Amino acid sequence: MDIGELAAHDFEQIQILRDDAAGMLAFVAVHDTRLGPAFGGIRRWRYRHPGAALADALRLAEAMTLKCAAAGIPGGGAKVVLVDAPSLDRGAAYRRIGDFVEQMNGRYFTGPDVGTETQDLEEVARRTSFVARPDEIGNLAEPTAVGVFAGLRAVGDRLGCDGVRGLHVLVQGLGAVGRRLAQLLVGAGARVTVCDLDRDLVEQVRTELGVEVVEPGLLLSITADVWAPCALGGVVHDLSLEHLKVRAIAGAANNVLAAPAHGAALFQRGILYAPDFVMNAGALIHGALNHLEGAPPEPARIEAIGARVGSILDASIAEGIAPELVAQRLARDELDKRPREPYFPARPR
Repeated sequence: MDIGELAAHDFEQIQILRDDAAGMLAFVAVHDTRLGPAFGGIRRWRYRHPGAALADALRLAEAMTLKCAAAGIPGGGAKVVLVDAPSLDRGAAYRRIGDFVEQMNGRYFTGPDVGTETQDLEEVARRTSFVARPDEIGNLAEPTAVGVFAGLRAVGDRLGCDGVRGLHVLVQGLGAVGRRLAQLLVGAGARVTVCDLDRDLVEQVRTELGVEVVEPGLLLSITADVWAPCALGGVVHDLSLEHLKVRAIAGAANNVLAAPAHGAALFQRGILYAPDFVMNAGALIHGALNHLEGAPPEPARIEAIGARVGSILDASIAEGIAPELVAQRLARDELDKRPREPYFPARPR
């Protein structure tokens, strides 16, 4: 990725964090803070090359901006991507990230993402208070799953079902969010099929919930009402599009579409797509409002994700355009109400 490409993304701030002693390389992207401070977690992952890590940080940070605007959160989007490697001193790397966040002095509030666990956040918290700690704000998987469940009820209604009752949902990924979502779906009368690379985890969930199971390699062969991706993104691409046997896609993963063209392809095929940055906003709503207002949000703030998803899908059908374009327009309209002036704290802590 060259300078021209970076400039075209219109980011407020892009930085490289490097610490050779810790074997650390990380990228920080702050996208847009005109509505308020930036929110975004720390992703730790192995990438084929540094450019892929930077591209991931940019995509995720921009999605966080849209997520804030669409959810009515007075904040913007950011992300730290930490490149995982055998030589990484994990504790030292997360402390270094904490140092950086502290230097931002409230411009950026961070938290968990893929690969970042409670002990990692504790290392960050040793250096800054601008971090979402589970012991302070609770398990963020819960509001995420609750929000996705609310969105799935809206999807089910538009597929001719009574919410999720009787809906066949394929849950891909049984991490904290996917497993909790499966529990909520089963409890509400949905038919659930699960898929995960961890065979032991799959067996635990099968025993616990009595769900059906599909091998990862056979995922796209399953005929279902809804595919709910709850692991990594980019799962809707040229190859998967050819094999889809679902009526809708709605899950917790970020950046489900590998490219914008895949959203248009879904729309042309009549497959409903609930935009991921609307569906999975529960953790953001919970964490951001805890930080901004000093208390957990009312449950209705999370439940409102369902109504938001429903209105976006209805507008998509009425206007004849893909739902993610409707959602992006909604978010950008909120952003355009403010001048493009980056947020900086009024005074030091």
